[in-house]
Amino acid sequence: MTARAIDLAILPGYARYRGQRFPCAVGRGGIGLKRAEGDGLTPTGSWRIGEVWYRPDRVAAPRFAGPLRRIGPRDIWSDDPRDPAYNLAGRAPDHPFSHEYLRRADPLYDMIAVLDYNWPLATPGMGSAIFLHVWRKPRHPMAGCIAFAPDVLRRILETWQPDARVVVSAV
Repeated sequence: MTARAIDLAILPGYARYRGQRFPCAVGRGGIGLKRAEGDGLTPTGSWRIGEVWYRPDRVAAPRFAGPLRRIGPRDIWSDDPRDPAYNLAGRAPDHPFSHEYLRRADPLYDMIAVLDYNWPLATPGMGSAIFLHVWRKPRHPMAGCIAFAPDVLRRILETWQPDARVVVSAV
């Protein structure tokens, strides 16, 4: 699995994109083969960005070349393998399964890019919601997502080409 010049290459602790190298955060379990929901791993592989979500009350919409969605107060993401809507967006408060709110008090989900890992057709238990999103701080471990400084994430999204991939490798 080799990254092309237009791809975003993710390695432990840093990323390469368009000739630049910058820090990123990956899953608390590191990078590897995904085994189960909640294993803390960022999955190895080559993934597309399916859609981008953003908080219009906090950030301007990124100029993204694909589907762009606004995060509202009731938007959630299902993380429950028992849910028929597992690994899909939904609406609260009427969602009876475990889920995560996309509208958070912290800035982590002010901009998120949904990778096509186990999405939109999900295998229950193989991991939900591998996002690119804003980090807490450099290299601070995530649950399995990939996180960046806000300005870096915006630059990635605004220069993204539809044929580019997020290429995640442990070496």
